[in-house]
Amino acid sequence: ASCSRRRKIELINEFITYPGATGEMKAYLSMPEGKKKFPGVIVIHENRGLVPHIQDVNRRMAMEGFISLAPDALSPLGGTPDNDDDKGRAMFGQLDREATVKNFVAAVKYLKTHPRSTGKVGCTGFCWGGAMTNQVAVNAPDLNAAVPYYGSTPAPEDVPKIKAPVMAHYAGNDERINGGIPAFEEALKKAGIEYQIFIYDGASHAFNNDSNPERYNKEAAELAWGRTIGFFREKLGE
Repeated sequence: ASCSRRRKIELINEFITYPGATGEMKAYLSMPEGKKKFPGVIVIHENRGLVPHIQDVNRRMAMEGFISLAPDALSPLGGTPDNDDDKGRAMFGQLDREATVKNFVAAVKYLKTHPRSTGKVGCTGFCWGGAMTNQVAVNAPDLNAAVPYYGSTPAPEDVPKIKAPVMAHYAGNDERINGGIPAFEEALKKAGIEYQIFIYDGASHAFNNDSNPERYNKEAAELAWGRTIGFFREKLGE
């Protein structure tokens, strides 16, 4: 009977650098072992930086059959500080917004040309990273799928630049972020962009973060993750 069980995927996990707009960008790369090619997925962290939780999410994505890359937005400032969320959060105010977007757009190119990549690349992110996922979609016409989680919406006039299909996840109890949904949806419709919007009733902002018991909502997180993986498989191919 043991033969019929799915073989456990072994991962290669390593810290790498890739060329960004501001110089070398630090990132955490996870992918299944072997020679097989996989689609790429960029995983963008919250406003604490490339913390262990996001490295864990990156590994989970790779376990689903993707080459997963979690860039560190704080690379130009020396990278995410160890075990100091408050310091990490404070550093975000020092980032140049335009250069930061370009650094994440450069991650699309890195994954598209990676020797183990099929050339298809998606992007997902949480909170600050959800907003950045929207900006990557606006600024990277060759992105193949975008899945922002409770991220600030892009300016309506920028929405027509999006070429990737979008799946957006929002928490029911997240007034500030959700205020942007109607204009975003209208702009997506108007531009003829394929999109899905999911709102998880009873969930709060950052509901996917299982390292934060106050915010984590298991039911919403698992439902959103299943939808995300299904969407990436459909749009990027397995």
